[in-house]
Amino acid sequence: MKKIFLVEDDKTISKNLILLLQSEGFTVSHAATQAEAVRMLTEYKFDMALVDISLPDGNGFAVCTEIKQMQNIPVIFLTASGDEASVVTGLNMGADDYITKPFRPRELIARIGAALRKTDRLPIIFDRNGLSVDTASGIVKKNGQEVFLSALEYRLLLVFVNNPKNIITRDKLLDELWDVTGEFVSNNTLTVYIKRLREKIEDDPSKPQIILTVHGTGYRLGGSYAS
Repeated sequence: MKKIFLVEDDKTISKNLILLLQSEGFTVSHAATQAEAVRMLTEYKFDMALVDISLPDGNGFAVCTEIKQMQNIPVIFLTASGDEASVVTGLNMGADDYITKPFRPRELIARIGAALRKTDRLPIIFDRNGLSVDTASGIVKKNGQEVFLSALEYRLLLVFVNNPKNIITRDKLLDELWDVTGEFVSNNTLTVYIKRLREKIEDDPSKPQIILTVHGTGYRLGGSYAS
């Protein structure tokens, strides 16, 4: 039985989450503050954590750092904030996912399942055409300089990094981005994000070498893995 560590100060949300998770077969340990969360990490072992970004005596970023250092388990941030910078900060600190309140119970359970399935996978270190991606830390660099991507840009890049030998259709990319955001992503929006991502990671965005267009199908990763 998987053990979930819930760090959330809102009593109503915590109660409902605990009931939901227990109904899905998880065991749940709950902390309402940063200090309590750090103490519990020294006493118990968990399989993954759900962490609220806003805590009364600190923040979820500090808790995430402690979790990754002490137990290195998947972390999903719970946030009421629409501030994309907070989400990107969390992902760059090593969080595996995020979900915005109020969230749909089935979506949360699906994200937990996806995070748990990744625990047996080794981190990916991608290095090509001056671009490096460390999926363990979430850090992206171009020619040695850190590149700051939005949450959607980073997840879009990960789709290519995780599928180095495959042609990725636009439909698959739309499905992936829908799964991440829980919001509708149109074909036009996808085109915009591909363009923005290329502007940040390509030497010459007009002649891309990393994310290549496969006309009439989708895209593929350039370099030695591409056929």
